[in-house]
Amino acid sequence: MSSRNQPPSILRRALLPVGALIGVVAAVSVTVVALKTTAGADCQGALPLKVAVAPAVEDVVRQTAADYQAGQPIVDGRCVQVTIESRAAADVATELPTAQINPPALWIPDSSMWAAETQKAAGEVGTDAPRLDVRKSLASSPLVIAGSEQAMTKLGWPVTPVSWTRVVDPAVPVTLSDPTQSTEGLATLAVIRGLLGNPDGTPKPELVSALLRVGRAALPSVRDAFNKVTQGAENAPVFTASEQNVMANNRSVGERRVVASYPKEGTLGFDFPLVRVSRPGEHSGTESAAAGFEKALRSPEAAKRFSDAGFRNPQGLAPSGWTTEKDGVNGDKVTLLKAPTTDQVSELLRTWGAISLDSRMLAVLDVSGSMAEKMSNGQTRIEAATQAALTALGLMPDTSDIGLWAFSTDKKPPNDWISLVPIGPLGEPLGGKPRRDVLVAGAQGLASIVGGGTALNDTALAAWRFMQSTYDPLKINSVTLITDGKNDDISSIGMADLVATFQKEADPARPVPMIMVGLGQEADMDALRQISNATGGKAYQALQPADIQGVLLDAISQRRCRPNC
Repeated sequence: MSSRNQPPSILRRALLPVGALIGVVAAVSVTVVALKTTAGADCQGALPLKVAVAPAVEDVVRQTAADYQAGQPIVDGRCVQVTIESRAAADVATELPTAQINPPALWIPDSSMWAAETQKAAGEVGTDAPRLDVRKSLASSPLVIAGSEQAMTKLGWPVTPVSWTRVVDPAVPVTLSDPTQSTEGLATLAVIRGLLGNPDGTPKPELVSALLRVGRAALPSVRDAFNKVTQGAENAPVFTASEQNVMANNRSVGERRVVASYPKEGTLGFDFPLVRVSRPGEHSGTESAAAGFEKALRSPEAAKRFSDAGFRNPQGLAPSGWTTEKDGVNGDKVTLLKAPTTDQVSELLRTWGAISLDSRMLAVLDVSGSMAEKMSNGQTRIEAATQAALTALGLMPDTSDIGLWAFSTDKKPPNDWISLVPIGPLGEPLGGKPRRDVLVAGAQGLASIVGGGTALNDTALAAWRFMQSTYDPLKINSVTLITDGKNDDISSIGMADLVATFQKEADPARPVPMIMVGLGQEADMDALRQISNATGGKAYQALQPADIQGVLLDAISQRRCRPNC
């Protein structure tokens, strides 16, 4: 089954970039320690109680479990044996709906977002999936914008709160932890979506642009971001983290290395809910054992441990005594934004999944004579198309494979197209220069070769066949063709035969969707739609120069689902 047809929980794992895969491997190497008691006179065997916890609360939960075990709890004549397993919430969320071997009975993720995602995924699995009862929070910690004192001072800290708009500002060095693996990344993605997303959950071009830019520097985990500050505060980027992360990091290194700013627009919070995970066939007495340990986790002693570890209480109140000078945080009251819905979280992860995919794209630009005509802003059509293409190119990672063709009638007889830059990785040397630089030079020179008619049909077929014959199964293969007219090459293949050829030669194992972009009112949108529909792509019309960039960014954001959107 193609990864693009897999359910969301599987898809998130399949589409992780290489850096995130490293994070997954690391997350699998969990620390598991069983806390045992000495069997009393009434104890006949052990009753296992497995508890999966977010790494941030591991120490607190482990200490609470030790106290709980010291009381030698017995259920149905068996001694309760608590096992604490420290795992990233995202990892548990991915595996829990289908986990059949030794699943946890209790789960403490760092955010209810993961619990809700898991509930949704479990509901899609069927009756064998676990039932999740998401209960009240044990502690909380707000998401903050963090960085070295040098980096944060440049953004106005500590005089003014740093705005979320600075996180998406191209002039600010920012990194994001992978949202498919970290709650910090997912929560940041949700906040940015609130700033730059459409009400229906679809991304605005500005959001796609911001995510492409930030995603190029994405890290597997927030710990990597803290390490960058430790290694070189002068050059370390700004990042997002929980308030508790900042305090714990500074305490571990013995000095204030990282400082936090509380965004003026508000922020999201880590709420650490307690989730009871039950399924048919679990050990008799598990419910009573889970209830007993939950009582211990909600005791005043446990609350103090959470507070001492740098957490706020479930209502968001911080204990007195936290200071920016000592801890890097201030504990002031924080304005919390509305958490995203389950559907919004799913859409966020889909958008990120598409954006983080490596591309193999052939850009095919019309250089017929009409492309010299001016648009509303005074730019010629070829200038507007070139500028939009260069903007999108600048957001793509060096691992993306990009090539450039130009076409008009008899551009290179007997063909109507010419390959200006062969397809390959952007970071790969080509003629002594990075391919990215060669592509920029090639695009900037398109205006000098404008002339002739629009050889749309033959060019579309040739580009599609080329990409199919050189298909790379490890990347998303596609063609993006930009034109302002209609096919006027009388010797070319007709539309009916063109569509029939696409259908005959299509290979489900090698899909090559064609993204067709029509510039202006004269573009033959009916023909472009027929071509895109036949190849599993999409046709767009850009009436204004500003529309072109948005069209290209939207096409990038939908790469994951093509050709089945």
